[in-house]
Amino acid sequence: MPDMVLSMTGVTKRFRGVTALEDVSFEVCRGEVHAICGENGAGKSTLMEILSGVHPHGTFEGTITFDGRDMQFRSLADSEAEGIVIVHQELAVVPQLSIAENIFLGHEMTRYGLVDEERTHARAAELMARVGLHESPATRMSELGIGKQQLVEIAKALAKDVRLLILDEPTAALGRDDSDRLMALVDRFRSQGITCVLISHKLQEVLDIADRITVLRDGASIETMRRDDPDTDESRIIRAMVGRPLDDLFPPREPDIGDELFRVENWTVHHPSDPQRVVIDDVSFHVNSGEIVGIAGLMGAGRTELALSIFGRSYGSTITGSAFKRGEEIELRTIQETIGHGIAYAPEDRRQDGLNLLASVQTSISSVALGRLAHHGLVDGVRERKVAEAYRYKMNIKTPSVSAATATLSGGNQQKIVLSKWIFSNPDVLILDEPTRGIDVGAKYEIYGLINELAAQGKAIIVISSELPEVIGLSDRVYTLAEGRITAEVTRAEATQELLMRHMMVTR
Repeated sequence: MPDMVLSMTGVTKRFRGVTALEDVSFEVCRGEVHAICGENGAGKSTLMEILSGVHPHGTFEGTITFDGRDMQFRSLADSEAEGIVIVHQELAVVPQLSIAENIFLGHEMTRYGLVDEERTHARAAELMARVGLHESPATRMSELGIGKQQLVEIAKALAKDVRLLILDEPTAALGRDDSDRLMALVDRFRSQGITCVLISHKLQEVLDIADRITVLRDGASIETMRRDDPDTDESRIIRAMVGRPLDDLFPPREPDIGDELFRVENWTVHHPSDPQRVVIDDVSFHVNSGEIVGIAGLMGAGRTELALSIFGRSYGSTITGSAFKRGEEIELRTIQETIGHGIAYAPEDRRQDGLNLLASVQTSISSVALGRLAHHGLVDGVRERKVAEAYRYKMNIKTPSVSAATATLSGGNQQKIVLSKWIFSNPDVLILDEPTRGIDVGAKYEIYGLINELAAQGKAIIVISSELPEVIGLSDRVYTLAEGRITAEVTRAEATQELLMRHMMVTR
């Protein structure tokens, strides 16, 4: 008989009449890694927020049993007192504070009413060693990359004597190496008896690490499967997630490629705070109308820096080189000037750089092209709402209303809003930086279809992605980037993951 450490039974949660979870049951065995999969909006994070006390007892129906006792968590502190700790996808770190200060933030180690720095640093060093961090505890968080910041968050969980660790999309913003290190750490925790619940859209990652996998769809629990079951594979998980098989992860497309639309020549960018350091080195590339061009590179290769420097010189201290649209040289000195030339950029971090989360869906969609809705200097609210409703329908944005705050939507739906606002601006060139990061396979398919549709309209599409299958599945041509330089141009017919990786790892 398996040793159940957690049982959630009949969990139902509603937000302003919208049902997020309906009679969900979920069980976790002691010492296992249990993955939860589902499309954006399926209820994964909501279920874990109920477990961790973010949604307190009394705001939902159902029962929680942990270690044989019924629980009525009324706050995050209540669940943490029992050893249940959640690490969110959006990291809760304070960049200005040190690693040690972040680890013990809110439960400082004190002596005579003052923070005991010696004990704090000594204990922080022990916890950091457990997660494989070798920096000084006094190092500022702002000096760490996102992968190491994630490890600090896990060290913080260990400081709270964690018994059940919940990781919500822990590798969504990580490159392959950091992801592999984090999954190896989770595997080590399992051997130490720490139970882990993992929420992830990366199905291969789930199949590599999880003992069991539970799938949620539309707020309901669909099935739980064992990884060692011969029938458990990506196809089975996808069928459970979306209610249908996705035999081809990429929609069919017949390219209709025209003449050159956009070109960059000899583009060189220096680091904004270290002018001697070259980040983008003499890069030249072009994209034709109706064409999808991929840019592939490892973390730190300069992919996002290249896009930002083109988009109104949003990155870099000194930028040299030339840009051409339909053969005529254009200036890209400001974001406004760049948009005026019909060039749009959907950023990698949609929450930080792509959206005002406090704004409504309606306002977010219209924000880039308000001039198209203005009459005598005033925005026509009726027309704005009609536009928002049209994109809500066209993009299948799941929201109770276009008046809803953007922050209340799932990641996939937020990404659709980012794309909607730029499509509404009617660009000729669209740069998409990690367009499907952190979203589920069903939403990815919809976004891939939209990208294909934009290319069919004659727009030039540049896709930056860390997922090589995505680059290969979407692109007509692929440029590889390494250490800020273009190392190869590969056609769709030639492209394989092995070939691209070889070019991406070229060093000086």
